[in-house]
Amino acid sequence: MSELGKGSASCSSSAAPGSDSHRGWLFKWTNYLKGYQRRWFVLSNGLLSYYRTQAEMAHTCRGTINLATAHIDTEDACNIVLSSGGRTYHLKASTEVERQRWVTALELAKAKAIRMMNEQSDDSGDEEPTSQSERTELQGALKILVGKLDDLSTCNDLIAKHGAALQRSLSELEALRVPLEGGEKIKAVNERATLFRITSNAMINACRDFLHLAETHSRRWQRALQYEREQRTHLEETIEQLAKQHNSLERAWREAPTATQGQTPGSCMLRFWAPLTPACSERPLKEEASDEDEETEYFDAMEDSPAFITVTASQSSQHRRSQSHLSGASGSHATDWNQEQHMTPPYNDLSGREPPPRRQRRTRVPDKPNYSLNLWSIMKNCIGKELSKIPMPVNFNEPLSMLQRLTEDLEYHELLDKAARCDSSLEQMCLVAAFSVSSYSTTVHRTAKPFNPLLGETYELDRREDFGYRSLCEQVSHHPPAAAHHVISQRGWTLWQEITIASKFRGKYLSIMPLGAIHLQFHSSGNHYVWRKVTSTVHNIIVGKLWIDQSGDIEIVNHRSQETCQLKFSPYSYFSRDVPRKVTGVVADGGRQAHYILSGTWDDKMESAKIVHSSRGGSGSEGKQKTVYQTLPPKLLWKKYSLPENAENMYHFSALALTLNEPEEGVALSDSRLRPDQRLMEEGRWDEANSEKQRLEEKQRAVRRRREAEASEALDEECDYDPGREFEAYQPLWFQQRRNSVTGETSFVYKGGYWEAKERQDWGPCPDIF
Repeated sequence: MSELGKGSASCSSSAAPGSDSHRGWLFKWTNYLKGYQRRWFVLSNGLLSYYRTQAEMAHTCRGTINLATAHIDTEDACNIVLSSGGRTYHLKASTEVERQRWVTALELAKAKAIRMMNEQSDDSGDEEPTSQSERTELQGALKILVGKLDDLSTCNDLIAKHGAALQRSLSELEALRVPLEGGEKIKAVNERATLFRITSNAMINACRDFLHLAETHSRRWQRALQYEREQRTHLEETIEQLAKQHNSLERAWREAPTATQGQTPGSCMLRFWAPLTPACSERPLKEEASDEDEETEYFDAMEDSPAFITVTASQSSQHRRSQSHLSGASGSHATDWNQEQHMTPPYNDLSGREPPPRRQRRTRVPDKPNYSLNLWSIMKNCIGKELSKIPMPVNFNEPLSMLQRLTEDLEYHELLDKAARCDSSLEQMCLVAAFSVSSYSTTVHRTAKPFNPLLGETYELDRREDFGYRSLCEQVSHHPPAAAHHVISQRGWTLWQEITIASKFRGKYLSIMPLGAIHLQFHSSGNHYVWRKVTSTVHNIIVGKLWIDQSGDIEIVNHRSQETCQLKFSPYSYFSRDVPRKVTGVVADGGRQAHYILSGTWDDKMESAKIVHSSRGGSGSEGKQKTVYQTLPPKLLWKKYSLPENAENMYHFSALALTLNEPEEGVALSDSRLRPDQRLMEEGRWDEANSEKQRLEEKQRAVRRRREAEASEALDEECDYDPGREFEAYQPLWFQQRRNSVTGETSFVYKGGYWEAKERQDWGPCPDIF
């Protein structure tokens, strides 16, 4: 007799068929080494527990699943799969009949557990729906359910009638003289017929329970919906009242004696944030939860952790982890890939002469003034609109444009410098992935929005002297807002991108969807990487503490070797035990064979671990099989720099951000540094900045109206219309649209000429936008 057969021989049950309590031996999957192991299972009070032996019931329970929230599935004739939350049991019965007994008992226990749970939670189920239409809709649904239940009852009676006749016939067959083997088969068929009748009765009972639950819970749902409607109306009225009170307090404070002018009015400040690039503040800690948490949107806790599990393997001495780390905002920034420092920049003079002194960059900007503003009159009309079309005062900006914020993605350019020197394309991919994550760290604590660039506005950053690269951005479209960016480095790489930001204000949160691909090419190897940004969600827009979350997937592809990196930005959940802002990833070769595991957070650091072995593991909560990776200890790829001293009063700018709007001679006339409203805001003259901002926007609208009028006039004069003359949309000065041979997409790319024009100081073609 097989092992499974032995298990069935010793199986016992302490309850009658169809009961919701049951006990006996089953085989449980443990791991790939031991396979299925015989365990003693006990089903009682809606809980399924198991033990190694019957004697263990007195002192040691090996595991328990609550059937009220469990999913029951049958894979084949003898297998049962139970999953609840992150726990899954793969069970095997010795025979089909035994499996059916367990499934029947489990289903009955689950139905009873759900019924008990609902009865406990439904404390006032006797109220009627509030409106006549709701009552009519509910009664119609219940009438249909009652009719279906009657049909099921009729089918059940027929099954019972024919089942009884079948059992009588089987009993008569048993009385006949038949060979022993035939008698055993008749007996087995009789058992199956009995179980079939039990199952059909259980199905009817479950349907009746379902009808009762639907009738009970429909009233609860109606009450909950009505409550939410009332709460929404109450919240809108409260916010409007708060806005009026704040406005009154602000006027009273301004009219108060001068001695009180240094104080901040103790009022509830309504805030609004409409960024065109991801920016964030610290997420609210659990202990900071307050009444408004009911109106805060959180992502659900992720039941299934990442689709892989890592196990650190022991390593030999030659693979021991280096102790070097990325340093602060200055000095050498070595990673754990190796101990070498940055390459000697090609612009250094090694002939023995003293190199020219580097330019001293500024290390601070004027402190942010303490201004407040009532925005309810703006906000209540903005829900559902495209935020780039909503005029906003500078009170909610930071003194940088979106073009400068786009350039700020180069904060950790040294990752690309190091990647350019990598011999291994897989190690290079790890550094590129760390760079793609690092661009989000520059926005931590940044709750203000950047200035929307004017059409034709540019921004250059020439840092060849100290960083080896120079960057150029241009606003190439106004609706939708789009910016083109091109960076070339003397240290072996070129980066270019066109980013269009789509954003929608949804009342209590804001969704920001960056559209467009980022391209990175290394000069020596020709490796061409392409990826896209993830979605940002800003929470607590109206009331509460602003915080942002990044969520989604990034796929980085090396189109030369077809190597890939899959990065997952886990959404924040108030109830999750995971580290906030978690990022995980897998680097694979062209054959989809994994080589590195990446892990970390988008606001602090990223690490990589080399895979030495992989195997298929157990299933997750949804039955998905996970991969178990055995890795070497992780190595540090990237570590965030600490912020400068007094950063909280300087818009939480990083050391690089402090230099982005620093005045510089010789730049184009359309450069963001020359934008007057932005400069006035940086100097703390916000009232003047608001007036200047309105002037610039009206000037931009006038230019657009004139351009549209000229095109319309030419089209109307058909008799004089020259077909060779084109009236196209606005054409950027330094970028032009081209089709990319790798991705097949059309985007704006740098066409050249800017740096040559700067050399000649020939800015004649620049548009007059300021």
